[in-house]
Amino acid sequence: MTTETGTPTTAAAQLPLPAGRWEYDPLHSAVNFSIRHLGISKVRGRFTEATAELVVGETAETTTVGATIALASIDTANADRDAHVRASDLLDVEKRPTMTFRSTRVSGAGEEWTMAGELTIGEVTRPVSLAVEFGGLQNFPGDERRRAGFEANGEIRRSEFGLDFAPGLLGEVVKIQLDMQFVEPAKAE
Repeated sequence: MTTETGTPTTAAAQLPLPAGRWEYDPLHSAVNFSIRHLGISKVRGRFTEATAELVVGETAETTTVGATIALASIDTANADRDAHVRASDLLDVEKRPTMTFRSTRVSGAGEEWTMAGELTIGEVTRPVSLAVEFGGLQNFPGDERRRAGFEANGEIRRSEFGLDFAPGLLGEVVKIQLDMQFVEPAKAE
C-alpha cells in the first residue's frame, strides 16, 4: 500500500542507514523554533543544550529516536526576553527543566519520512508528528566516519502542554525545526 505520492505506508520500509546506535553530533545539529508575537510577526529561537539518540533497526519498525532538550538553554538573541521566558510565569524551568521526545513509529522511503512520537514537557505528554527529510550520508574528512543528516519539521499547540500563558501576546502554535546530524557506529575490528 502506498500514499498518493508513492511513499510506502508500511512501517517495515527499508532504511537508508546501516543498523546500530548512531552517535548524536551536537556541533552540527540545531533545535530551532518560531512563534508568532502579537499575531503579526515571528520570534525565532533555539535551544543550545540537547542530546539525541538514533538506534537504527533492520527496518523502520525497529528504529527508535529520542531527544532531551534543556529548556533553560533557550536563546532568542535577547537575554532579557530569555530570562523572562525561563521564569515561573512562563516556561518555569525550575518545574519543567526538560522537554523529551520518544518516537513511537517511523515510516517513509527515500528522502521523505514521518516520525510519530510522544513529546513531554514537564508532566504533560502529547503525541507529535514530524515530517523528516533525510539529507544523505557523507564521510567526514576528520575521521572518515560517515555522517547522516536529517531535517525535521512539526508544530505543537502550547495550551496542550499547559503553556497557555500570554494568549494574544504569543501565538498558540510553536513551529519546530530540527537539523540533526548523527555519526555512524564504529565498525568492529
